[in-house]
Amino acid sequence: MSVLSLFSDKTTAPEIIASFINKSQEIKPRFILFFSSSTLPFKEISEEMKAAFPQAQVAGCTTAGEIVSGAMLKNSVVALFIDDEIIDDAAISVVGNIKDNFSIQETMRSFESHFKMRLNEMDLKKFAGIILLDGLSGAEEIVIENIGDYTDITFIGGSAGDDLKFKQTLLSSNGTTLSNAAILVLLKMKNGFDIIKTQSFSTTGKKLTATKVDEKSRLVIEFDNKPALNAYCEILGIEHTECSKYFMSNPLGLMLGDEPFVRSPQQVKGSSIAFYCNIREGMILDVLQTGNIIQDTRKALTDKLRQNPSIKGIVNFNCILRTLELEQQNLCEQYGKLFSSIPTVGFSTYGEAYIGHINQTATMFILL
Repeated sequence: MSVLSLFSDKTTAPEIIASFINKSQEIKPRFILFFSSSTLPFKEISEEMKAAFPQAQVAGCTTAGEIVSGAMLKNSVVALFIDDEIIDDAAISVVGNIKDNFSIQETMRSFESHFKMRLNEMDLKKFAGIILLDGLSGAEEIVIENIGDYTDITFIGGSAGDDLKFKQTLLSSNGTTLSNAAILVLLKMKNGFDIIKTQSFSTTGKKLTATKVDEKSRLVIEFDNKPALNAYCEILGIEHTECSKYFMSNPLGLMLGDEPFVRSPQQVKGSSIAFYCNIREGMILDVLQTGNIIQDTRKALTDKLRQNPSIKGIVNFNCILRTLELEQQNLCEQYGKLFSSIPTVGFSTYGEAYIGHINQTATMFILL
């Protein structure tokens, strides 16, 4: 056994960890990734997970819902145990104080020290990164951009949630609980890795250009030199009072070829629109239209399995807005079943990380 996906619906840290110990006898994990509902005692779970598996590097965060092979869950803990058949080595480093002035240099140097090679010497097909971020920091863009300034290694991940309370999201690095931080995991993969990025949107062909923005607050003040609210409503042919009803089904997308990198509107603020993701002045965005999450995710998985029939595991960073849409359509059971045949864990995120910070997307790390 090289990858094991587990979950627990117990409510105390000792019960949760005991259940993981009992179910993981057949594997000696080198790396453990866990995701926990914020309704559970996260600090204790974090400490006891590392104490129970001292030989493993352990990272985790709080969620807005959990995913495990075959099911979408609430009020649970899910964990992926990965052994040395999959991973040659793993290192975890923390970037603190991400809301203010932070430096990523020390983190990158710690990786070079651990692996005894410079970042630019690392094989991009063997080295992969997982990133977990404070989901209420508003700092995802700048953290991811800073990583890109240092390395071309792929980092994929998501922003921690807190079950839609929007009060505090927490991260775990080898037993230490953190907020206002990002956790970076660098993995040296034995057999390589792959990525799935899937979102259920296509372009309408209509475009909006951000002509006045407040990047720090993720606020678009004007599109096409008009108040953002007016421009968005005009292009969709809707009334201002109906605007927010269209945010989930008609977000905006930064197009790279035919591939949208989704920016989701959050709320109307006067005549401006606040987004869950940064939009820069001058950025040209396509107005998107919603598709079918179940069909699109099934196709993405099927296509990837056709390319790599020997997939060993999946980590699924799935946007909370996708989860809310699945809940509204009573499709959570169907979505969970898409991952029945492969060891999978994941969570409903407050944003997804892949190349940049995006929304209404599932970014998946594929273990080979």
